[in-house]
This record gives sequence, structure tokens and C-alpha cells, in this order.
Amino acid sequence: MQGNNTKPGAISSGLLEENILFEDNHIIIINKMPSQIVQGDKTGDRPLSELVKDYLKVKYKKQGEVYLGVVHRLDRPVSGAVVFARTSKALTRLNALIKNREVNKTYWAVVKNKPPKESDTLVNYLRRDEAKNKSFVSAKSTSSTQLASLSYTLLASSDNYYLIEIDLQTGRHHQIRAQLAAIGCPIKGDLKYGFPRSNPDASIHLHARKVSFIHPVSLKLLSIIAPLPKDPIWDYFNRQFPNL
Repeated sequence: MQGNNTKPGAISSGLLEENILFEDNHIIIINKMPSQIVQGDKTGDRPLSELVKDYLKVKYKKQGEVYLGVVHRLDRPVSGAVVFARTSKALTRLNALIKNREVNKTYWAVVKNKPPKESDTLVNYLRRDEAKNKSFVSAKSTSSTQLASLSYTLLASSDNYYLIEIDLQTGRHHQIRAQLAAIGCPIKGDLKYGFPRSNPDASIHLHARKVSFIHPVSLKLLSIIAPLPKDPIWDYFNRQFPNL
């Protein structure tokens, strides 16, 4: 941040202190804002990974290049917890945890339509279309599909929307977005998967709420909850159901 544009609590890298959910010598976990990309892409926009590197360089007065490993990603319009590794040893061990499905990720989504069941497990096959940057749900396995599995629970409702909690069993391209759309519940703001209107800030109402795993060095259970974005609908569910 520069000059008079610096917000209260801002770090010189452009991160806000409140967006740092956890930090030690091995890991840093950030609450990503919906507009941010995790890694660089063809847009040329500065990614979150570079902002985190800048923050570490300034805070610890590091000379030269700062090491930072990207453990996983979130789609640009999605908010919530993103895990980065500060050492190569931590990255290797975290990658192994993900490969063995030992990192538990819980998401919250806001949808317009009530899901067909209060809770359910969705098992489909997804086909990714690279040209359209979209995944399509299929009931059958083929050479071009991948198994996709998630469980959801209806947590709460307002006059117009429903709040769903999702636990991922697999991590496929646009998995939650595609599978919820396939049961008639596209996520608010998600034009790509059938919601009729976009959100003003181009976000969608999908938030990586919680991430849990065994710390790769201390071997203690680490469970991190990411606060919800500031938004009238998220704020409503926060106020009405503060214990969720």
C-alpha cells in the first residue's frame, strides 16, 4: 500500500493483518478476498502469492528471493482460507497430505433454490472443458472424466437464500460449482453455472470456511476458520446464526 491509500491495519505488501489467519516458521494461511488470484495467470494481475512474499520479506527483513510454496488454489471469485508453505519441507509434506486426502476442507455456499435434501452426498464424474474453463457433470465414467464426491448439509435460510455447508472428498476443477448446479442449486452470482445474475464485484457466494490438517512439522492438529467476507447476505447469516 502506498501513501494516503494505506488502510488501517494494512501491511506494506498490500495484505491486511486481519487476512492473516495463521503464521509460523513453516506455514502461512491467508483469508483470500474474492477478487484475488492465488497464482499468476494470463491476466497479468498481481497474485496473492506475491503479496504474501512481499509481506514476509518486509516483516522478516529478508534479502533476496523469499520462498513460498502454493499448496492449493481457490478460483478467483471464491473467498476463504488458502494455505501456503514457507519451507520446501513443509510444501512436500503438505502435498503428501493433500494427495492422501488428509486435508479437510469445508466450504459455505449461498444458493437461491432449496436443495432437494437437507443433507446428501453427491457422487458424479466431471469433464473439464479447457476452452470454456468449465466443468460438466456426467453420470458415467469415461476416459475424459474424473470422479467427484462431496457431502452437503443445509445450515440455514433467509427469505430468499439458503446457506449450505460442503465437505469435499475430492478436489476437482470447479467441483462445488458444477455439482451444486447439477442439483438445481447454482451458487449466487455464478453466471458460468447458471445463476441468473452476477454479483456487483464479480464474486460468487462460495467461501472456503475451514481447513484442517496435521501440521507437517509439529504434528499437531491445525484447524483454521476463515471469517466471511463483508457483504449483506453473508452479514445476515452471521447475525442470525452467530454460532454456526
